[in-house]
Amino acid sequence: MTNMIYSWQNTIWRRLMSTKETLPGALLLQGRGGIGKFHLAYTLAQTLLCESPLDSGEPCEHCGACHWFKIGGHPDFRLLEPEAQNAVADSTGETAEQEPIKKAIDKKASQFITVAQIRELADFINLTTHRNGLRIILVHPAEAMNVHAANALLKTLEEPPPGTLFILVSHQPQRLLPTIRSRCQKINAPLPGRAEALQWLREQGVAEANACLAQSGYAPLAALQLSEKEYQLKRNHILEQLGAPDRFDPLTLAEQGDKMELAWILNWMQQWVYDLASIGMAGKARYQPESSAEMNRLAKTVNLIELFRFQQELLTAQRALHHPLNNRLVLEQLFFSYWQLVNRQDAAYV
Repeated sequence: MTNMIYSWQNTIWRRLMSTKETLPGALLLQGRGGIGKFHLAYTLAQTLLCESPLDSGEPCEHCGACHWFKIGGHPDFRLLEPEAQNAVADSTGETAEQEPIKKAIDKKASQFITVAQIRELADFINLTTHRNGLRIILVHPAEAMNVHAANALLKTLEEPPPGTLFILVSHQPQRLLPTIRSRCQKINAPLPGRAEALQWLREQGVAEANACLAQSGYAPLAALQLSEKEYQLKRNHILEQLGAPDRFDPLTLAEQGDKMELAWILNWMQQWVYDLASIGMAGKARYQPESSAEMNRLAKTVNLIELFRFQQELLTAQRALHHPLNNRLVLEQLFFSYWQLVNRQDAAYV
């Protein structure tokens, strides 16, 4: 993992470096998924343990401590993540839930940070640090703690051991226990401006930077993942069908979709429905502005109440993703519901 701080993180990084000698026992780094929060937290942990940090505060990458980080074995650092997340993590460290580009997670792997993982910290916290300095625990994403794990961590945060820093990274801080949030210093991770995000994406070689950024909800690291060619081809195929109700065949599309990731299709359909509602009410598409012409035609005939009901159907399907599902049957039901929605003759207004 490269430790160069992203340009949109410069201000927050300087603030962290100016207070690094007086950091509290726990930080909560919160914000949108796909904007580099994990990268920022990981770099902070490495620089706090680095033996010769640069003038910018970033780690030197050459000392013994940095070498341990490179091989994933610093004795004074622990990373707590769900077992399932280890299978999908990439160099960005971000797993934005609303931009599911990675392959399907093994449903047998735990989706949660467990109480056993928290309890395993006991020896780590009570032992003398390797260099008589700081020990750091990075929890990512913090909302993945199940209730027992959250309560176990809370006990530690209530009586923080000396020389220990917890860094909690959260895409959805509202899901954390209020008592955990209250014991952390909150840091709001910034979302870059559109021009800055587009420039960064183009520097990474993303040809369709505008479209990918819109699809990601303007989160640049998520947009970089979404630029994958295979993903875009499959997405475009599904969206073309959604935008052409006269040619829409639920059974054929379900058969084709059965060869794709269900999480991808649910995400595409949720964004499509969101934009349909947005165009119907405000005349503007957020996620797929390139399809505005097709959506404008559909918005004139789609009943908004039925559209919102279908949105709830999609949410219900998404919540069941980690359970055993017959993907083909799920898709047949969803596509048939959509076919009914776009072939109604009711007016769009209610």
